[in-house]
Amino acid sequence: MTRAQLALCAVSTTYDGHPVLSEVSFSILAGEHTALLGPSGCGKSTVLRLLAGLEAPSVGEVLMDSHVVSQPQPVLLPPHRRGVSMVFQDLALWPNLSVMDNVLLGLAGVGLSQQERRKRAQEALALCAIKSLGDRKPSQLSGGQQQRVALARAIAVQPTYLLLDEPFSGLDLVTKAALLKEISTLATERKLTVVLVTHDPMEATALCRSARVLENWTCGRRRSAGGPLTYPFLFLLTLIYMPLRVVCLWNGSITWSLTDRGSSSS
Repeated sequence: MTRAQLALCAVSTTYDGHPVLSEVSFSILAGEHTALLGPSGCGKSTVLRLLAGLEAPSVGEVLMDSHVVSQPQPVLLPPHRRGVSMVFQDLALWPNLSVMDNVLLGLAGVGLSQQERRKRAQEALALCAIKSLGDRKPSQLSGGQQQRVALARAIAVQPTYLLLDEPFSGLDLVTKAALLKEISTLATERKLTVVLVTHDPMEATALCRSARVLENWTCGRRRSAGGPLTYPFLFLLTLIYMPLRVVCLWNGSITWSLTDRGSSSS
């Protein structure tokens, strides 16, 4: 039986007294590519920040490989020791640094020699097909090229977990499709566990084989089977995600699973 690699256990988070997440519990298996879906403001990006160790929960625990890495207030395992890379929606590229230096900056705390860091950065740029752009500044790049720089910085540290927070939202369909294909191939080859926050059905179906849906700050458990659709919002999502078989169950929270293309409904 495959062991869950990432897990949130009854996690709640509040900001200035306002709830962001309420008793969220779910697990992600090693090597799984999953989408985190839901309306704006439901806490999807907060989940990524909790997994990355950038925030601590107000209640509950965050686990990696069955070990508690975050509890209320203290982050027990800091981000740089979690094997996590995160690509943000705004990409977080330094405008005054070259492409190469942006990637090298992500390797600053890895504990490698300068020569080893440069070699790994060059390999990451080559994997993302932008090795020839190493001397350029972000302002001299197209949107797709900037996305590749952010991805190269993320994979240069050779992470176990790749967290993607809507990084493709500003791209045209052709560029987005090409990038998603490259990321899917790279993640599969390196056996990365991927969590993608998105509102775009194309992104979710191109990169992921499972999903968790957050609604009203809660998240249902992932299941491989479920009951009939009894809630209009779920029916709408099913129509949107027709390329994949969607199994839904309404039990006070949203629970569903996306399975491989071509599978027949149960």
